Amino acid sequence: MSEAPSLAPAAMPAADGYELTLVIPTFNESLNVPRMVEVLDAALTGIRWEAIFVDDDSPDGTAEVVRAMSQTDPRVRVLHRIGRRGLSTACIEGALASSSEFVAVMDADLQHDETVLPQMLAAVRSGAADIAVGTRYAKGGSIGEWNQSRAQMSALATWLSHKVTGVQLSDPMSGFFLMRREAFNSVVRDLSGLGFKILLDILASGRGKLKVHEQPYQFRNRVAGESKLDTQALWDFFLLLIDKRIGKLVPARFVSFGLIGGFGVVIHFAVLTVLFQLMGQGFAWSQAIAASVAMVFNYSLNNVLTYRDRRRKGFRWITGLISFAAICAVGMAANVGVANYLFVQQTFWVFSALAGILLGAVWNYAVSAVYTWRK
Repeated sequence: MSEAPSLAPAAMPAADGYELTLVIPTFNESLNVPRMVEVLDAALTGIRWEAIFVDDDSPDGTAEVVRAMSQTDPRVRVLHRIGRRGLSTACIEGALASSSEFVAVMDADLQHDETVLPQMLAAVRSGAADIAVGTRYAKGGSIGEWNQSRAQMSALATWLSHKVTGVQLSDPMSGFFLMRREAFNSVVRDLSGLGFKILLDILASGRGKLKVHEQPYQFRNRVAGESKLDTQALWDFFLLLIDKRIGKLVPARFVSFGLIGGFGVVIHFAVLTVLFQLMGQGFAWSQAIAASVAMVFNYSLNNVLTYRDRRRKGFRWITGLISFAAICAVGMAANVGVANYLFVQQTFWVFSALAGILLGAVWNYAVSAVYTWRK
């Protein structure tokens, strides 16, 4: 194996191109970016590298910080996304925006150990692996100072990913990996872009064809900013697992939409019971209130979870609710019409009702995706 060429000066672009691109998704990481470039510079001596910070329009001015740095260091650039959110899609777009032979993904919070990047690159460059994964669970790795609840959550997510996708890896939830360009190109069209665990998406899409090298590392504490792991991120992870399992048959968003609709039915009957049975209100009035509450519940939860990347805020939240209500009204009419038609045709009443519900659900999902939560 020939010796790697020397590092290009910081103020000059590499004459023969970059060998490695670091894709680093950011949101409110302005305080971490300068330090991130500094530690990469120290760790990647002798490697022609560039860093693409993919920023989702951070309010703290992260994109502006990266732009300012790029004026003196052409290895640093920003992909500024407006109106789009999501770690997985940020990683995909960042990788597509580069031309390097090798692409690495890592967080901007300095929790990933950049000093193991040369070892990960060597493993992939040698041909021993298509992708090198930084793992916290192999011998020599560590999760750092995680509390018990977060460690248990990670262990559960790892177990679920093994069972649902069949990916056998000590740390499939890792957000720190390096892969060959050809390997990325071979799976990119099958990636769902859902959630925040792009590695799991890549490996599941590779269907066991990608050779993996596991590189242990010590997970660090966050230096600045806030963790992006929250309940919504966990829901995104759930949708990713669904997509990898049945995504070709049923869209993961539809599964989410349907589950929330099921919760809405529970809310509907709870409100109806309280008003009609416990408070003695008229049935028609109670039914109308229950339906309205359930509809607002469904809209609000879908806005936060199912369409997190297209979330409506402020005045647009109100206009979205109006359009959602109008769509659901048509869906309800279709539901009743189809169910009644089948019942009149001597179809068993349960099957008639289910057919009406399914038609209404598909209508509500398809039309609201186009109008209420259009891209």
